[in-house]
Amino acid sequence: MDIPITLTMAASAGLITFWLAAWTDIVRIREKVNVGDGGNDNLLRRMRAQANFIEYTPFVLFLIAALELAGHGSTLLWSLGGIYMAGRVAHGIGMSGGKVEIGRVVGTIVTFLVLLALTVYAGAVVMGFTPH
Repeated sequence: MDIPITLTMAASAGLITFWLAAWTDIVRIREKVNVGDGGNDNLLRRMRAQANFIEYTPFVLFLIAALELAGHGSTLLWSLGGIYMAGRVAHGIGMSGGKVEIGRVVGTIVTFLVLLALTVYAGAVVMGFTPH
């Protein structure tokens, strides 16, 4: 079965996960913190950015895959996936605080809206309210 949207979004998620993990490890190594956050606010922020991504992304990928497998791979699905990934990058950067902290707010809002849109879309498909 051909699922290019799901595969593209999963690959994007893999890259973002790698970036967030490496970004966290840079601080971990620099600050010599092997376990936990060591009381380091910067490390805690980066750890939470990574964990938050891992908390939401499986649900988004599952909904994208389910919709695509149900025959609803569309420009809307591509758009929602791309917007989600961009929002997650903004969130990760925004977790640094300071001048870029607005990215955290934007990323959070984007995450919630995309998750809600995908959920409603899936529900509409189940109820037969969308064209096939």
